[in-house]
Amino acid sequence: MLCHTSPPPKLQPHLHNRCHNEMRISLSLLRPTALLTSSIQPFPRITKTKTFTTPNPSPVRLPLHRLRFTTMASAYKPEAARVPPAVELPTPPVTKFMIALCQLSVTSDKPRNIRHARKAIEEAARKGAQLIVLPEVWNSPYLSDSFPVYAEDIEAGVDAAPSFSMLSEAAKQLKVTIVGGSIPERCGDHLYNTCCVFGTDGQLMGKHRKIHLFDIDIPGKITFMESKTLTGGQTPTIVDTEVGRIGIGICYDIRFQELAMLYAARGAHLLCYPGAFNMTTGPLHWELLQRARAADNQLYVATCSPARDTSAGYIAWGHSTVVGPFGEVLATTEHEETIIVTEIDYSLLEQRRTHLPLGKQRRDDLYQLVDVQRLSSQK
Repeated sequence: MLCHTSPPPKLQPHLHNRCHNEMRISLSLLRPTALLTSSIQPFPRITKTKTFTTPNPSPVRLPLHRLRFTTMASAYKPEAARVPPAVELPTPPVTKFMIALCQLSVTSDKPRNIRHARKAIEEAARKGAQLIVLPEVWNSPYLSDSFPVYAEDIEAGVDAAPSFSMLSEAAKQLKVTIVGGSIPERCGDHLYNTCCVFGTDGQLMGKHRKIHLFDIDIPGKITFMESKTLTGGQTPTIVDTEVGRIGIGICYDIRFQELAMLYAARGAHLLCYPGAFNMTTGPLHWELLQRARAADNQLYVATCSPARDTSAGYIAWGHSTVVGPFGEVLATTEHEETIIVTEIDYSLLEQRRTHLPLGKQRRDDLYQLVDVQRLSSQK
């Protein structure tokens, strides 16, 4: 900071006459707080200080590159930027495991869709996957008019929920954890876009109802209003599974960074987003949002889309992807039907957080994330 390629403009005459040591003395007497501002004034603005004429001046100088701003660091508490404070990242049951994303073709034939999904799950398990993720609305066309027709009452039993039952049976038989994409769910007078998570015993471990409904209108491109038929969920969903703590979102949920931040503060290792971005927003935002959620929160993100069908009323973008905690794409695909299998290594979470200690650098004096649900439960 003391080196200049050319003299600073319009120096006061008495500054020209100072010796090199005198100039360094003047800088060393500046209060450290002056160096914390975003703009340090040029030499003409430096307040005049006492001039020493001895060749070896007595004041102690701190080189600028060694200044330690302890006063600033003690002025805030990073842990207080999360209310309640973030939980410590739990030790996962496994360090490494294989995850599979089943990018499925979807038709108007529901029984066929269920059989097809079952075959894909079996194939993923044969390839060594311990966690299998399905797409958003894999048992039905992604159309508002179709949701009421294909909806299942999960609480009503096997006959009323064949998609749900198949996922439970597959998880138990194959001894795998399944993030079951999403299906239209009927509950009383309401319809939801719902993701069910099953453990290796086939039991339901968590149920996430899409919180943020997909209501958009891009003139000349796409208009879709989920709220015409669906009701938004009321609860974030985080599940402790045999492959770690997983936060669940569905498609449009990924656009809301607060939800991902909340999951990270609850100790999630991985976020799973079954989603069906379209041909307008997909090329622009699909990968961008996944990498942002992963990099901002320093955890893994996995997304699973339906395969693209250009004859469908809603055309999905595809490109199911796994992203690492540094925002790096670990595995992805194009738009065709396929199964992606790749490894997740949780040991990288601590490594990345050590390299970039974001959790220790937050400013509670400027912002806070409030987890309303956790906060209420503590009262």
